[in-house]
Amino acid sequence: MSDPKVQVQNAVDAIRNELLEVSHWVHAHPEIAWQEFESSQYLATFLESHGFSVERKFVGLDTAFKATFGSGDLTIALCAEYDALPGLGHACGHNIIASASVGAALALKEVANDIDATIVVFGTPAEEGSGGKISMLSQNAFHGVDVAALIHPGPVDVDHGDPFAVKHIDVAYTGKASHAAAYPEHGVNAADAFTIAQVAIGLLRQQLSPTVRVHGIVTRGGEAANAIPERTEGRWYVRANTLAQLDDIYQRVVKCFEAGAIATGCELHIEDDLNPYSEFTNHAQLTQRYRANAESLGRRFDAPEPATRMNRASTDMGNVSAVVASFHPYIGINSGTAVNHQHQFAAASITPDADQAVIDGAKGLAMTMVDVATDPVLRQYVKEFSRA
Repeated sequence: MSDPKVQVQNAVDAIRNELLEVSHWVHAHPEIAWQEFESSQYLATFLESHGFSVERKFVGLDTAFKATFGSGDLTIALCAEYDALPGLGHACGHNIIASASVGAALALKEVANDIDATIVVFGTPAEEGSGGKISMLSQNAFHGVDVAALIHPGPVDVDHGDPFAVKHIDVAYTGKASHAAAYPEHGVNAADAFTIAQVAIGLLRQQLSPTVRVHGIVTRGGEAANAIPERTEGRWYVRANTLAQLDDIYQRVVKCFEAGAIATGCELHIEDDLNPYSEFTNHAQLTQRYRANAESLGRRFDAPEPATRMNRASTDMGNVSAVVASFHPYIGINSGTAVNHQHQFAAASITPDADQAVIDGAKGLAMTMVDVATDPVLRQYVKEFSRA
């Protein structure tokens, strides 16, 4: 029998043009969280055409799917993300994530019987702030999976994820409208409440750890310049190194929003995530295998800060990693000064360097999964972790 790691590399090369077509198609059809109807259907149909059995609207989520091939003892999952950012399109390169995961799965399909594995692709919607994977976890979607992975684009290669835990907050103030010139004393200004809250948060930052992030936007600031705003709304993120640290910081940020309500007389309503994104549970054995495989493909991991910092971005894959042995490397697309969540990064996500990242990412994921399957110690390790 030929080396399965060589086989998966050859398999990716054989479908190179198809994978790049997938990447460019997803990029050209950006859809925001929970609205990825075309993208999820396109990817599901593509996998179906390559012999995978597909469950659409998986676990009751309209834009999730599960594609399965084989019935081996080790269940390998590749996660495909495909949601875009409002107003920015695929400025986080999820087209690369989707196509690399699909490519790795198709390559592993060619050796599934030899490595005694079942190959699964999860179509995971709404990673950008809505936690599609967390919703899937709540429905036991990952039950029975032994090892999971995806690869995320960034300016440069990084072999592991180190994301912040994050809590997403929807904030609303309700005041009372009135004519801003004739009867201002009859108004209760909901826009002022946000101003006070943001000043309080700005002052709080001096007392926060460098590993904490608090940021957000006002999504509704009022209706007319000559009317006291009676309703304002915003969306805020609170990030910290761990869920434990996050809870303490969150309570302090809430007090800042409460200050806005107290000072203006507005009513405050906060709706937060019941299940925030967690930090990532890394496994050195998986990270080391991925890095060695990527380096064998010519990838380099010697870039300095701050280019490597994309691995700090929060992800709902962190929640998966808490229950399934997982790895989450980053692959560089040579985007120059452009970084994730910029228009320029969206443009860089379909360049020749980005296309090479799709191919190398698919190979690196598949080769590492072969390592897991063929190393008895590593195979047992992931099974024991994911069954704990």
